[in-house]
Amino acid sequence: MLSLLKGRYAARFAETPEDVRRAQRLRWLAFVAARGLAGQDAGEDADGFDPLCRHVLVEEVRSGRLVCCFRLLPLSGGAEIGRSYSAQYYELSGLQGYPGKMVEMGRFCLHPDAHDPDILRVAWGAMTRFVDEEGIEMLFGCSSFMGTEAEAYLDAFAVLKDRHLAPKRWLPRVKAPDVFRFAQSLGLFKPDPRRAMAGMPPLLRSYLMMGGWVSDHAVVDRQLNTLHVFTGLEIRAIPPARVRALREVAG
Repeated sequence: MLSLLKGRYAARFAETPEDVRRAQRLRWLAFVAARGLAGQDAGEDADGFDPLCRHVLVEEVRSGRLVCCFRLLPLSGGAEIGRSYSAQYYELSGLQGYPGKMVEMGRFCLHPDAHDPDILRVAWGAMTRFVDEEGIEMLFGCSSFMGTEAEAYLDAFAVLKDRHLAPKRWLPRVKAPDVFRFAQSLGLFKPDPRRAMAGMPPLLRSYLMMGGWVSDHAVVDRQLNTLHVFTGLEIRAIPPARVRALREVAG
């Protein structure tokens, strides 16, 4: 059973239906209310994948306040990748032959009022412990940019194109009806590195620092008012220094 206590925060698996509802309410705050997509009435962000997943909660120890959550969908290998949330939006046949254990991390969010960087560290520490204990070889999911106007993130997308595209054998293909093909569209675009990094979502920055890679296009999700890219990370590709730092938190 996942349990990690570090400083002011503790991470654990949801154990009850109410735990899952708490995560769904936090997701609603982060994905719906904070983006101005609904009124002030409290709600829940829930879908058919929730019953299939393990839900991780990061709580403030003193108050018990939920400050971060995400869900995990373990897969025995690439043959099961069609079961994933990401497979709704990306054609993932290139990954079907992946032989090792995989896990999809999804619905990652922070409470809109929580800005302590230690929260993200504890979340990644919990993920590291899960990966080690379960023998996971690949982590994947969708990383989201706020809004649906690609022009706001051209520098970030150009950096992704130049440095972080998926290996060709695993490259996700287009499936969604509305996409921005940044690798195709930004061939001669010269990005500003500072603007690029400022535009990267924190979760995506974390993936990239560990050696992660992305699809060559972004899916336009107008329901959630986001642009998202498929993101993959082979555990063995994580730099040794980063592995040591993660395991120090997870230990």
